[in-house]
Amino acid sequence: MKTEVKKKVLRRLSLIRGQLNGLTKMVDAERYCVDIITQSSAVKEALSGVEDLILQNHLETHVLHQMKTGREKKATAEILKLYKLAQKKK
Repeated sequence: MKTEVKKKVLRRLSLIRGQLNGLTKMVDAERYCVDIITQSSAVKEALSGVEDLILQNHLETHVLHQMKTGREKKATAEILKLYKLAQKKK
């Protein structure tokens, strides 16, 4: 993983950890349901951002390397797998 991407991912995961702790406290305190759902949506969005960073890193490093070294089939299979995972999220 690229050093800069790793730093960004770890920072975002740290922020998400804080969001999850806040979400847990909200549920424990029986806060208003809409507020809990709003916070939960923010956590999902933040996780999606982490996935985007990791996906970009993977395409720019591993998949590109596979294509340059003659392993196009493996690269294509990975891209298709990632595409199918993305479709499941919809």
